[in-house]
Parts: sequence; C-alpha cells; structure tokens
Amino acid sequence: MAPSKKKHANQACVIPGGFTVLSLQFSTDSVAQHKICVKEHRVRAEKTTQRPLDRTLFVLNIPPYCSEGVIKELFSQFGPVQSVELREKPGSFEHSGPKLGKYFTPAQKQGFRVGYIVFQKAISITAVKSHPHDVPLVVSTEQRPVLTGLQKWIHQYKQSFAQPDKLQEAVDTFMQDYDKRKDEEAERQKEEAEEQLEDEEGWVKVTRGKSGTKTRPHSEVSNKKALQKESRKRKRKELMNFYTWQHRNTQKEHIAELRKKFEEDKQRIALLRAQRKFRPY
Repeated sequence: MAPSKKKHANQACVIPGGFTVLSLQFSTDSVAQHKICVKEHRVRAEKTTQRPLDRTLFVLNIPPYCSEGVIKELFSQFGPVQSVELREKPGSFEHSGPKLGKYFTPAQKQGFRVGYIVFQKAISITAVKSHPHDVPLVVSTEQRPVLTGLQKWIHQYKQSFAQPDKLQEAVDTFMQDYDKRKDEEAERQKEEAEEQLEDEEGWVKVTRGKSGTKTRPHSEVSNKKALQKESRKRKRKELMNFYTWQHRNTQKEHIAELRKKFEEDKQRIALLRAQRKFRPY
C-alpha cells in the first residue's frame, strides 16, 4: 500500500471545473501553504493576440504579496513567460491606450487577484497542469527575495518619492510616443482623404469608417457647396429677431400671411362648389 500512496501523492490535483490545484510556499522554512487554481484559458469570444488560446494560463486566488514580476519568475520554471496580467476579477482584455509610467498610474487595491499568464510555448501549459500538488512553489528565495510586512512598507514609501531626472525622462518618453501616434494618425487620415477624391472619370470612392459603416463621399466640389450653404444659413440668422419688437412684428406678419392664405382658400373652395352644380340646359 505504501508505493501506491507515494505514486498517488506525486500526481496533479484536479478539481471540478477543470482547475488544477498548485501549492505556494512563501519560503523554504514556512510551514503554511497557499493554494492557487490554474486552468488553460479558452474563451472563443476572446480572440486577441494578447491572450492566445493555446498559450494562456488562467490563475485564481493569487495572494497580495505576489506581483506580476513575482508570478513571472515563479512560473518561469515551466517555460519562458511572455507576459503576466493581474486583475481584480476575470474579464476580457481591454486595450486602454498607451501604457503609463509608474508615476502616473493609481495605486492598485491590495487583495487576492486573478491572473493571465502567457507562455511562449504551448507545452508549458501542460507542464503546469501536470505539476504535483504536494510539491510547493517557493515564492521568496535567496536569489529573488520578496519583501513583506514592515520592510515592504518602507520600500514602498521610499519608492513613492519621484526623482526629478527620472520623472523628466518618463515624461519625455511619453510625449515622444504621443507625438509619434499623432503623426501616424494624421498620415492615415491623409491617405484616406486621398483615396476618397474623385478620379479622372468623375467617380467617387466610398470607403468604410472605423465602425464598419459607409462614410459619405467628399470631394472639393461637394465641400465647397457645403461651405456656401452654411454661409448663407449663417447670414440669414444674423441680426434676425435680435430685438423684442422684431420678434413681435415677425409673429404678426406670419399670422397675417396665414389669414390671407385662409381667405384665398375659402374663395377657391366656394368657386369649386359653384362649378360643380348640375346645369342640364
């Protein structure tokens, strides 16, 4: 019976839902262990390059002392890790634009989180799922120590002070990326405008916008007509009904015009009725 127990102990622990249970041990001399649940991330609706279906691992119950860097080092023993994403709750990948520096990002809430680990090779997922549950993963070692408690607070307090030269470097880098994105967007809009111009035979090319809807064809002639129409409309509105007496006179003239049209309509109807009378002789 002893060999069978040993063989069973070296197997992976799989619970309902397809999750594999892994044990975390903070240090080699720690007695307590923490359990995390891992599963291959397979969501058909989410087909993004940031979370490939065959190389992404979904992790539950990540403790607060495990940062993205710690998780990356911890799971690197199963294969090279491409990226790590920690969130408060599961959800689809949201591209929030350019990544901000640590000086401009708000502090994250401390607590247990979920994570998405992307490996460079698909075989790493199999290695994680087959890891024995009785062999814990050590978080803090001599090569990669993890600060906790008072030491962690002191380190965070010292890191909260921004050095002027590093802050200026982060701002300059962000502004260079911003200017580069603006130049690329302007170049793209210029190319789209050139594609929409009329060709030699007078045809206008209709392209699709960002949301997939057809955009209105624009040319120099149509733009000129639109500007002229807008200018005439603006001139009609200038100084119209500016004073109260102007507004009152306008209303009176409108009412008098309606009454005049009403009387003309009455006379026209009476004439039509007189013409419809039966006259045998």
